[in-house]
Amino acid sequence: MSSQDRSRAVDRLDDDHHPAYTMGRAAEVIGATPGFLRALGEAGLIAPVRSEGGHRRYTRHQLRLAARARDMVDQGTPIEAACRIIGLEDQLADALRANEKLRRDE
Repeated sequence: MSSQDRSRAVDRLDDDHHPAYTMGRAAEVIGATPGFLRALGEAGLIAPVRSEGGHRRYTRHQLRLAARARDMVDQGTPIEAACRIIGLEDQLADALRANEKLRRDE
């Protein structure tokens, strides 16, 4: 492996959007079942990347969203509602960041 390849590999360690987690490991990390992760995908909250072999791979960002959904579902919120709420919260956070950037750029 060249030094440039090693450098790119190290950069991925800090990349929240690098699909580094298998379904089993992702489920273990957030304390859920693989079925729960599949349900989040069906509800449109997360869309795992597929490996060349067709296996689902999850990013740290997706795991944070899944953990938030798991917490809400554990508190009695239906999974579809939890996914909708989290999606709207993320859209609001993005809009607030964009608004703040526009204010700074003026």
